[in-house]
Amino acid sequence: MQGKGTAQRMIEHSYVNSMSRVGHLLDWLPAPLGSIMLLLLAAGIALLFSRVITDALPRLPGLRRIQFIHAIIARLRTTIRNFLMIIAASAALQATTGFTPATMTFLEQAFLCLFILNLGFGIIKTFRLLTDQYLNRITAKEHADDITARSHQTQIRVLRRLIEISFGVLTVASSLMVFHSVQKFGVSLFASAGAASLIVGLSARPALSNLIAGIQIAVTQPIRMEDMLIPNGDWAWVEEINATYVVLRTWDRRRYIVPISYFLENPFQNWTHSSPSLICSLFLWLDYQTPVERLREIYFEELAKCPDWDQDKTSIGCQIADTNAQVISIRLIAGAADANGMWNLGCDIRERMLRRLRTEMPECLPRGRTAIVSGTPDQSPWPDNLVAPPVNRPQDGPYHGPDMPASPPAAMPGRS
Repeated sequence: MQGKGTAQRMIEHSYVNSMSRVGHLLDWLPAPLGSIMLLLLAAGIALLFSRVITDALPRLPGLRRIQFIHAIIARLRTTIRNFLMIIAASAALQATTGFTPATMTFLEQAFLCLFILNLGFGIIKTFRLLTDQYLNRITAKEHADDITARSHQTQIRVLRRLIEISFGVLTVASSLMVFHSVQKFGVSLFASAGAASLIVGLSARPALSNLIAGIQIAVTQPIRMEDMLIPNGDWAWVEEINATYVVLRTWDRRRYIVPISYFLENPFQNWTHSSPSLICSLFLWLDYQTPVERLREIYFEELAKCPDWDQDKTSIGCQIADTNAQVISIRLIAGAADANGMWNLGCDIRERMLRRLRTEMPECLPRGRTAIVSGTPDQSPWPDNLVAPPVNRPQDGPYHGPDMPASPPAAMPGRS
């Protein structure tokens, strides 16, 4: 360990001496400007060096085929470059001579603050990369609608967002505590913690309630990724679960942005909570003359041709569900693998059944019946008061044809 520390000090001393020699070349500039140019030069050299590393490392023969190396370099390329630039500039700060002691102290604190921020958010990016790799392995499975896989996706996405927010807040707080003024403010804030905690608690109550609801969603899982929900009467799939809100995607590509606490405080329908399979139910309104047995045979024949049917014969049926004065209601049910398949199956069955009914049993289609009867047995079915008065046509003229009587018809009884 001592040898390693000695080597590090020697490298740092050599780097500072090299920056000092470069700084002497800038003595013709004002001292503060020369020091600033020296820091920018050190950061620029580190940027070029980092570009060489990040561009050449994935092309090495042993690492060329490792996809994870390519992914982590692509995700952390900016973080690595910022990391090397901050280290190079902060180390070159010792070789500057144009800053006052107060400015030197401020720059040291600023570089340390940037280092902590870059390190913290680099860890967050690495954590997100690892979780994304795991999620990609889950979604790449053959059974994409597996409930266990969707449960893991939900837990990882929600908990990852909560961990990222918590670690991000700690990173920012740690970086700001480097400055002495912020430390003094923190001490005074802790001195008045009672009033401050009350104010912060009241103002942050919605955000905190959604964060707590997110933890409950991840643990109890009333909703999962790609679950089929019914909010406000619309079909919607869970597209994204964040720490404080949920994004729902409707069938026509609209998006609902719903606070995550809504799913703990309000009832809603989840069609895929236990299983993605659903039962399609549709109704046909037909005439009383419909032979139900023959209709049932036609239904079974056409259902076997539907590609969206899940082939579960225990969930099919064709029954008279209701009747009224004009028609009978036939309910047809069949199973489908998911919500999309259920919708397509219902449309397909309607089309097939109507085509067969029109061609083979047109008498089954609904029709209207009208019967005119007399009020008493001695009256005609067409009472005189329901018949329109006759039209008196001229004997000669364009309306007089061979089938038209030559004289106006006799007046009906009771009329003049």
